[in-house]
Amino acid sequence: MRPALADRDAETGLDRSTDVAPAPRRRKSLKRTLVPYAFLSPTGILMIVLLLVPIIMVISYSLMDNVITNKNPVFVGIGNYVDILTDPTFLVAVRNTLVFTGSSVVAHLLLGLGFAMLLNTKLLGNKVKALFRVIYVLPWLFTVAIIAVLWRLMLNPNGVINYLLNTAGIIDQNIEWLSSPSTALFAVTFINIWAGYPFYMISLLAGLQGIPKDLYEAATVDGASARQQFFNVTLPQLKPIIISMAMLDFIWTSQQFALIWMTTGGGPLNVTEMVSTFTYKLAFSRYEFSMASAAAVIVLLATLVLAFFYARHQNARD
Repeated sequence: MRPALADRDAETGLDRSTDVAPAPRRRKSLKRTLVPYAFLSPTGILMIVLLLVPIIMVISYSLMDNVITNKNPVFVGIGNYVDILTDPTFLVAVRNTLVFTGSSVVAHLLLGLGFAMLLNTKLLGNKVKALFRVIYVLPWLFTVAIIAVLWRLMLNPNGVINYLLNTAGIIDQNIEWLSSPSTALFAVTFINIWAGYPFYMISLLAGLQGIPKDLYEAATVDGASARQQFFNVTLPQLKPIIISMAMLDFIWTSQQFALIWMTTGGGPLNVTEMVSTFTYKLAFSRYEFSMASAAAVIVLLATLVLAFFYARHQNARD
């Protein structure tokens, strides 16, 4: 039989107040524990409603023969995924997406770093730097719709690009940049590079201005050349920013839809077809919502892999 509480106190010699916390203290402790969750609960509810529920719905749609247009959809398991992964157009879209994304990320990085170093140099005066900053950041201020219309006009066979190239003697006949299978992918990639490099430039310029000058002074005292200072001081200091931005840019660019849709629509002959435009056409042109859901889940899994490495890199930095 368990001894009474008073007896146990007598046996152990401990103060009873140390074994059992008073009720007001327990309530206060419980309240202190729940307060953070109460503040986070609105965000948690929004994430569940706006993020988790749609994802679960799309995954469930991808496992049916067809939904929305079919009142009684049938469970087909991974059949839609097999069809998508063996579709030649989807494989072309994956290849185009990788080329488009990889080229854009590399060019964004090189152009952004080059312009950031130009704006950070002491060789230019403050007024010249301010003017260059306005000019270089302009592409970032335009919306996707304006960028698409602007470049469609300039890349028109009778547009300013062909006029300038003809005048310079580089080409002898007008080129249909966005309508020719041999130039369309290059053209949309160039437009995306032009529209995206200011983000890198601004971020890397902030990184350059945050590098301690003591490092360059010490490197100069040690006799390091400008090239050695760039590779041994500048790049190592910018490495965390470069890796983070490259990962984010890869995720964003791989999901680019608006620019492709408003310039080429995925054509001609699927040479600019991306996974995003392929998925859109499945859903809203062919009304195969289950197939589109399967394609979307595949994109989601690929994005999660990239997001995992990004989060892992951020945790390593912390």
